[in-house]
Amino acid sequence: MKTVLTIAGSDSSGGAGIQADLKTMLANGVYGMSVITALTAQNTTGVQGVLPVPPDFLALQLDSVFTDIVPDAVKIGMTGGEELIGVIADKLVQYKAKRIVVDPVMVSTSGTVLLADTALTCLKERLFPLAALITPNLPEAEVLAGREVRTPEDMEKASEEIGRWYGCAVLCKGGHREGGADDLLYHNGEAHWFYGKRIGNPNTHGTGCTLSSAITSNLAKGQELPEAVANAKEYLSGALAAMLELGKGNGPLHHGYRL
Repeated sequence: MKTVLTIAGSDSSGGAGIQADLKTMLANGVYGMSVITALTAQNTTGVQGVLPVPPDFLALQLDSVFTDIVPDAVKIGMTGGEELIGVIADKLVQYKAKRIVVDPVMVSTSGTVLLADTALTCLKERLFPLAALITPNLPEAEVLAGREVRTPEDMEKASEEIGRWYGCAVLCKGGHREGGADDLLYHNGEAHWFYGKRIGNPNTHGTGCTLSSAITSNLAKGQELPEAVANAKEYLSGALAAMLELGKGNGPLHHGYRL
């Protein structure tokens, strides 16, 4: 069985973060492992608190995984501050980690910037160059490109620039655009569009975590990047279409709809 490591925050309600990642990995046929960057107290209505993991304990978790069950691929989500990002980058280099996918948790769905400037700089300088793929949503792509990203043409231009700057493939997720759910993969100098029909499900908590974890699982199984993205997008659509109804707010997906 192929193995995948998720490095992210814990979601106590189970809809996003580490919990969503592990459910997604199981549903996509790989063995999931986790390194936790922060504990969160959250539910479908919002985040009530965040407790970052001490850097030395973060390093110990990474050592424990890489010295025993070496992951075939690594997904990185919520990273925390500059010091934690530095620990992650150092350990990934030390252990020569492969097939790294970074979901840059930088901007919330409402547009709130979640990373301090110093942490964002560290993310761009230390983690992006190690990645095979980064998966920004439109607000995050705007931060990285330094301008508005609204149209398909904007998505193509921004993805090309971001990929060139950081030396990785870019999946620009179009879910924030009205009327569609089309994503753009810029890879090896080519633009690949993945067209999707918007599913009328208001419960979208954890969609970014789920998509990036599914892509990482597919890469671990040996799929090429365009195929990995296409299959992950199909899985995400199914998890949304299952119409799970839990919680009082923005509820989770049905990660196990195939099981």
